[in-house]
Amino acid sequence: YTYGPPMAVAPINMVRRVVEYALTEIPREKISLGIPNYGYDWPLPYERGTTVAQTVSNLEAVRLAIDHGAEIQFDEVAMSPYFHYWQYGVEHEVWFEDVRSYKAKFDLIKEYGLTGAGYWQLMQFFRSNWLLLDDMFEIERI
Repeated sequence: YTYGPPMAVAPINMVRRVVEYALTEIPREKISLGIPNYGYDWPLPYERGTTVAQTVSNLEAVRLAIDHGAEIQFDEVAMSPYFHYWQYGVEHEVWFEDVRSYKAKFDLIKEYGLTGAGYWQLMQFFRSNWLLLDDMFEIERI
């Protein structure tokens, strides 16, 4: 989160742990997975209680990487993209969502038979997400 240390917004290994715990307390037909639709840009070094990350859209994150010539990496444990860049003598670390990270979350919904998904920050348009969602699920608009 904005005041936390640099890391994936919703690392799949941690999301899985939350889902597994939730299933011990809540019937699966009542569980929807929260899906983040944003990323964070942290100035480094991170200092607890002082450093504040800026929220960025997934597209803004990719534009930042392109603008600064940064190579986007992919964390296979968190199943999330990230990169580093420098601006005005300050190093930054950015974590965000892409189709690979969304697919991992969507696969989790299917694996555990959850009801579906709900989005955080729906107003940040990210077309790839919607195309993947439409391909993997039957979408009900309510």
